[in-house]
This record gives sequence, structure tokens and C-alpha cells, in this order.
Amino acid sequence: MHKGPRTGLAAVSTALLAMSRRLEVQDVLRTIVVSARELLGAEYAALGVPDDHGGFAQFVVDGITEEQWRRIGPLPRQHGILAAMLHQDGPERLTDVRRDPRFGGWPAAHPEMSDFLGMPVRDGEETLGALFLANKQGTAPSDAPGEGRGFTDEDEDLLSLLAQHAAIALTNARLYERSRELTIAEERSRLAHELHDAVSQKLFSLRLTAQAASALVDRDPARAKGELQQVALLAAEAADELRAAVTELRPAALDEDGLVATLRDHVRVLDRAHTAYVTFTCDGVRALPATQEEAVLRVAQEALHNALRHSGAETVEVTLLRRGAGALLSVRDDGCGFSPPTVRKAGRHLGLVSMRDRASGVGGRLEVRSEPAKGTTIEMEVPGG
Repeated sequence: MHKGPRTGLAAVSTALLAMSRRLEVQDVLRTIVVSARELLGAEYAALGVPDDHGGFAQFVVDGITEEQWRRIGPLPRQHGILAAMLHQDGPERLTDVRRDPRFGGWPAAHPEMSDFLGMPVRDGEETLGALFLANKQGTAPSDAPGEGRGFTDEDEDLLSLLAQHAAIALTNARLYERSRELTIAEERSRLAHELHDAVSQKLFSLRLTAQAASALVDRDPARAKGELQQVALLAAEAADELRAAVTELRPAALDEDGLVATLRDHVRVLDRAHTAYVTFTCDGVRALPATQEEAVLRVAQEALHNALRHSGAETVEVTLLRRGAGALLSVRDDGCGFSPPTVRKAGRHLGLVSMRDRASGVGGRLEVRSEPAKGTTIEMEVPGG
């Protein structure tokens, strides 16, 4: 049973405050969609953020289970009613969306919808996204348009108010994420300079000392021994400098958000940036030791880079599943594939050696399955801790 529409002043105020308090874009999108559906008493709600390739970079839904969403398939493209909301200034209210000439149908697993209310989310001249609501509570989808109450003028006004505040909240969240990215970039630049200065000096001294030891080894073995002891000391100091730098360079988002959220965000960014569909699925994964989480993230990044840059894939699926106390990462693409023995023989490892080293370094394993014209699957399993 659906709750009745919550259109009181307190409910509206609560929804607007919830939107404004979120800092992450995905959280803002989710809050907007849930608030719109509850306040207007709709059965279904969605918010689409367009990409630059005729599709949606993000499409958040409420009222549909995760299983339903998986069966519906890839994110929708910008066509029909969805496109209309991205290219007009005002709302679109329909008694039965299925009777509109722009309606082009939907996937078999898609729920039936009739009455429809859509609203663009705009910041000045820029369209940030569009809100979609369907099946006003008390309106049963049927073949006969006009049955039930349908959305009202008051619903349009309320959704317009939500859209205005949604634009502000989305803009603020984007600015926050951009600010964090810049801060991380600046910090890494600082660390790179420090790493260069400190380690370069150590390595330069190491080289000079080794040369001195080589020159002395025949005519003054005692002094050569002392120089070699200095070489060992300098090498240890250089190793310490590198270890400290690597620790500092651990992805900041990984420390703050954990592996699942960081990997999900990374996949979302790649899905926006590439024409291929890049998806992420996670099931029951617990927090892993820090070294394992970083290794899994790095392997996923390397595998995604290969799939998106070299394979010509149309779809790349990233899956992270629980395996006992550990986890299993899978990156599968439908690209051109390759013959692993041929790649090794030609000396083009596509980062496979690095990925195997990362897996074994944390007690895990890496498996690569690929054939020409049949895509590639890279799996990494870590034991947890």
C-alpha cells in the first residue's frame, strides 16, 4: 500500500532541507527522486541526467526494485518524452503517456505506466536533468486514458518548486565534488614534488657512493667496504621515502568512502566519458583490509582502461561479489578480445603483469580469460582478513 501524498508545509520543508544537506551528487539525485514521489503521491519517479552522447549519464529511479531495474536493462536513451523534458522549459502533463505520439514503448520488464508528469531541472539556460513521475496514487494503469485522478495543477506547482531547489542542490554538490577533486590533485602534485626532491637526492648520492666504492675496491678494500655500507644505508632511506609516498598516495576517496563507493563512482565517471555502457554490480561485499581494497581498485582501473581504450567494447560490466571473508572482482567486456599467449610472446602485456603482481602481493589470485572476437574477462579474488 502506498502512503498518501505528503504535501503539507512541513513535509515540503523537510524534503528541501534534505536535498540541500547532501554533498554527494548521487545522494542528491536519490533524495530528489524519493522526495518527489512521496510528496506527489506517485507510484514511480525517476530523474535523468543527460550525457553528451544521446543517453543518460545517470538515471535514478524510485518505486522499482533492484531486480526489476536489472531486468529492464541498460539506461534509456534520450528519445520521446524523455527527450522532450530535456529540451523544453516547462512541465509536461499527460493523462496517458502511452497515447502520446512521441511514446516509443519500453522494455518488456518495464512496469505499466499511464498518467505522467515531467519537469526539467534547469540552472539558468543549462538543463541539468529532468524529473519524471508516473501513476498518481489512485490512478490504475489501464488501456482507457483518463481513469483515476491523475496529476493536478497543484502537483505541477509543487514539482516546479522541487525542481528549482533540485537545481541548486545539484549545482552545489557538483561544486563540492569538483572542489574535492582539485584538492586531491593539488595534494598529489605536492607529494610528487616532495617525492622527486627527496628520492632523487637519495638516488643521486647512492650512485656517487657506488661509483666511489667501485673505484676503491682494488686499491683500498677497507674504504670500499665503508662506501658499500653507505650504499646500503642510502638504499634503505630511499626505500623508506618511497614507502611513505605510496602510503600518502593511497586514493583519498578509498579512505573516506571505502572500496564499493569508490569503485561505483569510478565506473559512473567512465560511463559518462565513454560511448560504451559501463555498469557496476555489487553484492554483499564487506570492508577489506586497506591493502587489499587498494589492490582491487587498482586492478579494476587497469582492466577498465584496457577494455575502454583497446578492446572496442560496447559494454563493460564490473562486478564485485562477496567470497567468504574476501571478495571477487570481475571486469568483463564484449570487445575484440586477444590471445594471451600471443600477447605475452609479443611483449605487449596490457598491464597483465602489474595486475598479477598486485593480486599476489595481497595474497590473492588473478585469472584472465580472452579469445579473439569473444571479449575478455579479468577476475581477481582476495581472501579478506
